[in-house]
Amino acid sequence: MSATELATARPLLVPEPLRREIEAFLYLEARLADESRYAEWEKLVADDMHYWVPKGAADYDPAERLSYINDNRPRLATRIRQLMTGVRHAQTPPSPMRRIVSNIEVLAIDDVAGTYTVGSNFVLYELAVQSGATLRVWPGRVTHRLRRVGGELRMSQKIVELVTATAPQWNMAFLI
Repeated sequence: MSATELATARPLLVPEPLRREIEAFLYLEARLADESRYAEWEKLVADDMHYWVPKGAADYDPAERLSYINDNRPRLATRIRQLMTGVRHAQTPPSPMRRIVSNIEVLAIDDVAGTYTVGSNFVLYELAVQSGATLRVWPGRVTHRLRRVGGELRMSQKIVELVTATAPQWNMAFLI
């Protein structure tokens, strides 16, 4: 499904147990990222994961234009290992963070691939203690592609479209 199709997609009605499972997954993913529990967060990731934070709307091929983050699975694993060292100067000491996830919508189901495309809004509050306790606000929309691996939901794609994506950004030395 293209970015344009996703932007105009009407949410699907799904069985209530599936909706609750998807919501629980997204809330867990957000909490683990907020609490810098990177090893646990990484367990939510499929082997073919694509983690993308575009510079602007996600309406372009990330291989052809600049993005804030454009990680395949090996690059994401490297990012996580770096975060887990605890010596990232941009996050020393680590910023306390909390995000609010809302407006969760199942946008597409691909029965052949066994995937669910889910959109949600978020606001991430970061207290950047390394720069004098500055409160930073990161609002945006996330599109997750989820699929079952061994019976459990896993992320095979996470696209984070920041409201402020066309403006200068602070350092994203954490999982957004």
